[in-house]
Amino acid sequence: MGKMDGLVALITGGASGLGAEDARVLAAEGATVVITDVQDELGEQVASEIPNCTYFNHDVRDEARWEDIVAETLERFGRLDTLVNNAGLVRFANVEEADYDDFRLQTEVMLNGTFLGCKAAIPHISRDGSGSIINMASVAGLKGISAIPAYTAAKAGIIGMTRSIAVHCREQKYRIRCNAIAPGGIVTPMTDQALAELPDGDPGREQTETHGMGQPIDIANMVLYLACADGKHITGTTITIDNGETMD
Repeated sequence: MGKMDGLVALITGGASGLGAEDARVLAAEGATVVITDVQDELGEQVASEIPNCTYFNHDVRDEARWEDIVAETLERFGRLDTLVNNAGLVRFANVEEADYDDFRLQTEVMLNGTFLGCKAAIPHISRDGSGSIINMASVAGLKGISAIPAYTAAKAGIIGMTRSIAVHCREQKYRIRCNAIAPGGIVTPMTDQALAELPDGDPGREQTETHGMGQPIDIANMVLYLACADGKHITGTTITIDNGETMD
């Protein structure tokens, strides 16, 4: 038997990178998986390659669409056990150079999107002990990175909000765990594009050279651990996967 047999997982930003790998790993352990994204062609392709996987177009900034996604998941599959708030993007520019519209876009997608996902899903997540919310944070939210103030702010907010939601679920006796994962540098299309924009000698490049880049499977294995019964005694925490990056 797989560790996710009979369980249903909803993953945002599932068309590529970490979200797509999360979907593959959870499905391989028996989960029925719903992935959402705004990259329709990629999302449909990923869903077609994974058993028991469905794709929905979904802008995580849209509160009404969140309600639709959760309702459709429940209608099709009868339950919702795991929510992975993974959708994200990054734009490089320090606080003096950053464009305010870019700042708002990043915080709306990651921080607001995570809030809306939790708000929409919590009333419907299974409370039989299988309920798990996993929010994707970053080492940026723990240590601060000067070149990405909006991304850093959003991820730091996610870490704080994760603890608040975990406390709320405990107080309400919901039996829903809520945790965050803070990856360091991971090889994904998003990070590949971001690193390509950095000049030689930039601190971001030096960081990846010092600590190396992880693979999406390194994060997906932790998502599985937190989603299944193995992580049943973990809530309100942020797990850092960064090869020592935050020790500097």
